[in-house]
Formats: sequence, structure tokens, C-alpha cells
Amino acid sequence: MTNDDSLTLPKKLERHYKNACLAEIEALKPGNVHVFADGHGMQVQDFIKSAAVSAVAISQPGLGLGERIYQSVDATWQAVGCNTNLGIILLCAPIIQSFLQPASKSVRNQLIQVIVGTTRVDAEWLFSAIQRANPAGLGRADSHDVNEVAQCTLLEAMQSSAEKDFIALQYSNGFLTIFDEGLPQYQQALLHFKSSAWAVTELYLYWLSHYPDSHIVRKYGLETAKQVQVEALAHYDAFKKQSNPKQYFSALLTFDQTLKARGINPGTSADLTVSSILMHACVNM
Repeated sequence: MTNDDSLTLPKKLERHYKNACLAEIEALKPGNVHVFADGHGMQVQDFIKSAAVSAVAISQPGLGLGERIYQSVDATWQAVGCNTNLGIILLCAPIIQSFLQPASKSVRNQLIQVIVGTTRVDAEWLFSAIQRANPAGLGRADSHDVNEVAQCTLLEAMQSSAEKDFIALQYSNGFLTIFDEGLPQYQQALLHFKSSAWAVTELYLYWLSHYPDSHIVRKYGLETAKQVQVEALAHYDAFKKQSNPKQYFSALLTFDQTLKARGINPGTSADLTVSSILMHACVNM
């Protein structure tokens, strides 16, 4: 295995991103695709392929944020022909973009600078990426519709969707939730379980139990998302108390089967999980 110290920065970021995607796939995440169960017409292998090809695209030096997003989405579609990772890319691309910049500010300020500095060209790339991915439940928007020509910056487009989309909200608040909740939650879970896979499960359950999942809201409405949130909170509280998480495996697998039988895929919670893992790896480079 290649020593990280011998890798260039883009190659380090490529590895961290790919590892974050794979860590999420290898953990039991109720309602989402993982190694213990496929679902929603997608297979684990689709996500493994997506991680590999998008890792190369998303870590390319010399790209603007919008083009970085588009190239990653396009690489995914060429490999698997479906939307497996749009939310992951939207959250991870700014993180990678910020770490590719010359380090002159704190990690948080560097990331904010990347987002604030976006342009209309970035928005055009973003709109093309979303059209390419064609996520479920997208619909039309009153302003800054991705099916129209961009008349705004990428940040302005995200700000217009921040009230209804948790990923767009991260752009608007400078990834506040990732920094203040995702990072400490993941670090605490790693200390608790001494296992990356179980830590990822706990982090995923945290997101699912503390916020209505935007993907569920788009497909089924806010009330359904809130109901899933209540169900997830019971599992999150019970799981955190386990000294041996294997003893709770069957309960989580049953919850997984129940959600999938209802057609519910908490995709945004999975996206937040990957980006939190990536941020953890990057700040500890």
C-alpha cells in the first residue's frame, strides 16, 4: 500500500474521498444501500464504482468548484448510469476545493472563501450537473431553476434552496452543521466503538434522527420525514448505549428492511455522513 506521505496533495484528497465513500457503504445504514443489503433498485457495486471514478474527477487540480461538481457527476453517470452520489459530490467538492487552495486561513474560513467566491459560470456547471444526475423529486423552482440558464452565482443558487434542502443549507451557513455536529459526533463515535464501521452507523443515525432527511421530504413530504426521524431517534438512543454494537445489529437490519419496504431512502443523511468522514480525514492530514 502506498504511504500517504509519498502522495501529492490531489492524490491524498482522492484517497480520502474514496475511503469516505467506501466507509459509508461498508456500514449498516438503515434505509440506505450498504454491504449488508442492496435497495431502491441499486446495488452496492454501483456505489463502489461511483466512489472510484468520482474520486479521480473530484480531486483534479485546476478546476473551479462548479466544473469539479459536474465532472464528478458525469464520471459517475458514465460508469453506472444512475444517480448514486449527487449529494455526496455537492458536499465533498467544496471541501476538496478548499484543501487544494494554498493554506492561508483556518480550514473553516478557507472553505467559506471557496463558497463565497463562486461565480455564474460555477452555477452553470452546477445546473448541468443536477440535470445530468436528474435526482428524484427535483421538480421546478420559482427562482434559479436548474432547468433554466443560470442568472446567479453558485452560492446564490444554493441560498435560494436552503430552506428546503439541507445540502444547500450547508453552503449558506459555511458548512456549520458539518463542523459543529458532524465532526465531533464522528470523533466521539470512533472513541466509543473503536471501530470505523460502527462509528459510521452511529453518525448516520445521528443525522437521520436529528433532522428531517431532505431526500425523504422531496419524495414523500415533511410529515413522513419527521416520522422517520422519530423512529430513527429511538434506534440512535438505543445504539449509543451498546457496549457491543453487534448485539443491536438485528434491530438495525429490521429497521433497514422496514424503510426499504416503504420505499424510503434517507439519502441526505448518507451524504452528510460521507462529508463528515471526509472532513475528519482532511483536517487530520
